[in-house]
Amino acid sequence: MTLSSNEPAQRASQRPASGMVFMASELAILFRRRRTWALLLALAAIPVLIAVAVRLTSGPPTGRGPAFLDQITQNGLFVAVAAITVAIPLFLPLTVGVVAGDTIAGEASTGTLRYLLVAPVGRGRLLAVKLAGAVVFCLAATLAVVLAGTLIGAALFPVGPVTLLSGDTVSIGESLLRSGLICAYVTLSLTGLCAIGLFISTLTDVPVGAMAATVVVSVVSQVVGQLPQLEVLHPWLLSHYWFGFADLLRQPIEWSSFAANALLQSGYVLVFGALAYGRFTSRDVLA
Repeated sequence: MTLSSNEPAQRASQRPASGMVFMASELAILFRRRRTWALLLALAAIPVLIAVAVRLTSGPPTGRGPAFLDQITQNGLFVAVAAITVAIPLFLPLTVGVVAGDTIAGEASTGTLRYLLVAPVGRGRLLAVKLAGAVVFCLAATLAVVLAGTLIGAALFPVGPVTLLSGDTVSIGESLLRSGLICAYVTLSLTGLCAIGLFISTLTDVPVGAMAATVVVSVVSQVVGQLPQLEVLHPWLLSHYWFGFADLLRQPIEWSSFAANALLQSGYVLVFGALAYGRFTSRDVLA
């Protein structure tokens, strides 16, 4: 049986569509889970707790606590920034570790991994879709913190032009745009952790173990980053640029941290993505 002259082109044109359908299916499964929404609600509760606590105990500035905490009573838009500062060291890596660690190990533990590979879906594509789904969750998690912080800040405190770290003042519209840039920066900062979680997830059929190991990696990276004796390792650490979003709150915006962070996270994605691919393609999913 021979193919008509236009059949190869038709099949080639169908491949991207099937990939998009696969991605849409993965996202639908991810965001239909109660656990996913529980994680997002827990993150959204962080700025609410901060705003309510500041509202109930407002007084003269103390200079203690997270950055931007003293400015919240003067401008509610600072709630989102303060909440992101609080969430980055532990809460965001914790939720990302849960999702990334479950990518492959969760499918293996429930026995659905082999059925996913029965369909004409290559293992490389499956890994790419799982990683992309974890990154989308990172964006959703960051947006949950920022949106909840913006809304609760506007509800409990006055809102007006924002004074940046450089001393310049920008309009509310521009400050919201910079909040969007902060979301993009934090999402980018967590992509390396997603790749590490994906790799660890290919090593085990126990999702809880993969989740815990991914979170431990983020904690170890931050601990090492605080040790001056290991300063030579700091530029290579996963978490080295996590707080670099502060450069987006200057006038003009300092993009060097964004670029350096993108380069570092890309390196982690390439290295651990390749390790995950090597492990997964040699794995007997029927065992």
